[in-house]
Amino acid sequence: MKKIIAHVDHGKTTLLDQLLKQSGTFKKHEEKIDRIMDSNELEKERGITILSKHTSIIWKNYQINIIDTPGHADFGGEVERILSMVDSVLLVVDAYEGPMPQTRYVTKKSFLYKIKPILVINKMDRNPIRTDWVINKVFDLFVNLSASDEQLDFPIIYTSALLGTSGEDPNNMQKNMIPLLNAIIKFTPEPKKSKNNFFQMQISQLDFNNYFGMIGIGKIQQGKLKKNQVVSVLRDKKKIYTGKINSILKFYGLEQKKTETASAGDIIAITGLNNISISDTICDPEFLCSLPKLKIDKPTVNMFFCVNQSPFCGKEGKNITSRQILERLKKETVRNISLKVKETKNSNVFSVSGRGELHLSILLEQLRRENFELEVSKPKVILKKKDNVLTEPFEIAILDIKKNHQGQIIKKIGELRGEIKELTNQENDRIQIECILSSRSLIGFRSEFMNITSGSGTFFSSISHYGPIQKKQFGQRKNGVLISKNTGIAVSFSINNLQNRGKMFISHGEKVYEGQIIGIHNRSNDLTVNCLTGKKLTNMRASGTDEAIHLVKPIKITLEYALNFVNDDELIEITPNSIRFRKLYLKESDRKKAKKEKKIYYYN
Repeated sequence: MKKIIAHVDHGKTTLLDQLLKQSGTFKKHEEKIDRIMDSNELEKERGITILSKHTSIIWKNYQINIIDTPGHADFGGEVERILSMVDSVLLVVDAYEGPMPQTRYVTKKSFLYKIKPILVINKMDRNPIRTDWVINKVFDLFVNLSASDEQLDFPIIYTSALLGTSGEDPNNMQKNMIPLLNAIIKFTPEPKKSKNNFFQMQISQLDFNNYFGMIGIGKIQQGKLKKNQVVSVLRDKKKIYTGKINSILKFYGLEQKKTETASAGDIIAITGLNNISISDTICDPEFLCSLPKLKIDKPTVNMFFCVNQSPFCGKEGKNITSRQILERLKKETVRNISLKVKETKNSNVFSVSGRGELHLSILLEQLRRENFELEVSKPKVILKKKDNVLTEPFEIAILDIKKNHQGQIIKKIGELRGEIKELTNQENDRIQIECILSSRSLIGFRSEFMNITSGSGTFFSSISHYGPIQKKQFGQRKNGVLISKNTGIAVSFSINNLQNRGKMFISHGEKVYEGQIIGIHNRSNDLTVNCLTGKKLTNMRASGTDEAIHLVKPIKITLEYALNFVNDDELIEITPNSIRFRKLYLKESDRKKAKKEKKIYYYN
């Protein structure tokens, strides 16, 4: 079993595309598309891998099982749950950028299982490249992660996934992937086979379809499995029940094919067992021995998901009740093991915890597309107590920016109590800043970073460690907001007059309600305004002409922007067609009363 790990946008999925194409997986008449494994709609739109996916290729009479894993730390649970199935990893690194924060994260996890890596230096078609520097950086990373001597003696293959070339020598590349395929066969150990003939496997992934029902996916650790065989399901070392395997599916290229038997080392999908969870052990009833439970890191960010209680509730979505929302969230936790859902004292509010803002925003986007309506609070970092000391998560961040933005960014890092570890000059008048920042300070910083760098900077981070909590208050927006005074339809005349007060979220003809946030105020205080009043009309003609109304294009609200924007006393209203901001208390009198009583959360 081979796993491909890498940082975001270093070419994992493109590399797997080439392996599938050049190994003869596709027949001549089949259409060859890019990013074959990113079959999820959101993956195609965003250009990132969200879910781990299995495939297999046949090369020189060897069956090579491969898993394409996400590169973003927010989807680390997808990496962690399949590590027990892996015999080796392909560590894909950009030929210029080298190892990045997420590279460190996924490599650290694979080293815990004593897996030996094969280093793949990708994007050799780039200009410039610095392969020697990249190799030294990878070696330093392995040393910092306490790699063994065997892991430090890693083979190196140079590739260009885009061009479909590879080689052991960067100056002598072949126009195919044969050197990489040969390296996989040479350096990947054979699956460990136990002398014990009793069947045993662990569930590492769940799927579902209307024909088969629940599908459990995992690697057979020992023994053989036959169709219609009776097996026992173990959870936390306790027997849950005994059931029968209805069918066995093996992965061949992009397809799943039925088979009568499977043996140790095979990755299979089984049906017939409905009450199963990730990490369950499936074994022979005569051999009730559970495998070690999969180690999954705990969530770092928490949000509250609430039933939509705005005046526009139910106008755009179909699934709006607390029962429908809770059922959908619980269904998500079955597959998404790094997500945690808890009910609160308020039956209309649920506490949802995940690995980061991106992890939760992907979930919210999926709910939108399934016709759900809901409101969510500002993301909050989860704090921990260690030795009676309150600690918070810190992240290692790498910022790649133009030199003319250096002063502003370094000043901002100082304001956020960040610690700069390294500052490196890059090509094309750019610099790279490596720093340590608390996760609290990063909420809201990403959007500000893009504004400072005018969209030219890149920002990557992953969890580094938990440390004593910083006393400074982070995450609250400096600017106030413009709040609608009444419910109705916004008109261009009023919006034009309000543009001097700040930037708008709405345009002419949009429906707004009392308490909805319609713009960002230029000053630090909130301002309640009227955006519904049109121009007063009379029967008197003016001697001159009326001034033309020029409306500035409103700010486009995305889920990521929304999660970074809101303050503690605000909510994000999410529907299939709209994303709106609103105050927790819609009436101005209620807001003044809550401020006086210092009351914020109605869901506590």
